[in-house]
Amino acid sequence: MRAAVRSGLVAAATALVGAVAAAPPGDRAWTAAPAAGRPYAYLEGPAGSVLQDTLSVTNPGAGPLTVRLAGEGAPVAFAARTVTVPARTRADVPFAVTVTADTPPGDHRGTVRATAAGRELSVELLLRVSGPRLAALTVEDVSVDEAAGTLRYTLVNRGTTVLAPTLAVRAEGLLGTVLDRPERTLPLTLRPGERTTRTEPWPDPPALDSVTVRLTAGAPGAAPATARTEAAFASGPALAGAAGLLLAAAGGGAYGIRYRYGTRRRGGPRTQRASTGATS
Repeated sequence: MRAAVRSGLVAAATALVGAVAAAPPGDRAWTAAPAAGRPYAYLEGPAGSVLQDTLSVTNPGAGPLTVRLAGEGAPVAFAARTVTVPARTRADVPFAVTVTADTPPGDHRGTVRATAAGRELSVELLLRVSGPRLAALTVEDVSVDEAAGTLRYTLVNRGTTVLAPTLAVRAEGLLGTVLDRPERTLPLTLRPGERTTRTEPWPDPPALDSVTVRLTAGAPGAAPATARTEAAFASGPALAGAAGLLLAAAGGGAYGIRYRYGTRRRGGPRTQRASTGATS
C-alpha cells in the first residue's frame, strides 16, 4: 500500500512540478505554504490510513531556487525531498502522512519544513485521527525538595485529545493548612501520550512540621486527578528553639520536684520533734 502511494506521489509530483503556475514578478522572498492559501495543512482520517496534501513553494526571484523539504513530528513522505523551482513560478509538491494502526484517536501535530538560500520556513501540520475522544490526565511522582523549597510532579496525558491542564495545591500540617493555591491553568498543552515534569515553588514552607501535600490536576472534559506525598520540615533554628523549650520545661519540672521534696523533708522532722516534746 505504501509503495503504491509513493509511486502515485512521484507521478503527481512530476506532473505538478512540471506544470508550474506563473507568479507575479518582484523582489519578494520565496514562500512555502499549504495549497489553496490555507494557514496550515489539515488532514483527517482513521488509524492505519495514508492521508495526502500538497505544499506550494513560490519563487518570485529572477533565478531558479532549490528547496529541501522535511517533516517533523509526524511520518511525512514527500514526492521529492529536493525541488528546484524555476524563476517567477510556483511548484506544488504532494506529500503524504502515514497514520499507523496504533495511533490513538484525537488531535496530533507535526511540521513541514522547507529550506532554501539560507532560510527555513515551517508549515504547521494538524492531524485528526478519527475515533472515540477521551480526555484523561494523571498527576504522578509528587515529591518535596525541602532544601530548594519546591514541589516536583509529573503530568501525563492518558487520553486521546490535546489537553490544557490545570493545577491546585494544598498542604496540611499538624496545626492546619500551610499552603493553599487555588486551581489555575498551566502555560502548556499535552498531546495524547505526552508527559511533562514540572516544579512548583514553595519559598516559605513551615520551619518545623509534618505535612501532607496534595496536588490536584484537571483539564476540560477530564476527571480531576489527585496525588499526595508526605514531608517533614525541621530547620536548625526551629530545632534549637524546640530543644530549648523542652530543656526549660524539664528544668522547671525538676526544680518543682526538688522544692516539694525538700519541703516535706524539712517539715517532717520538725513536726516530729514538736510532737515528741509536747508528749514529754
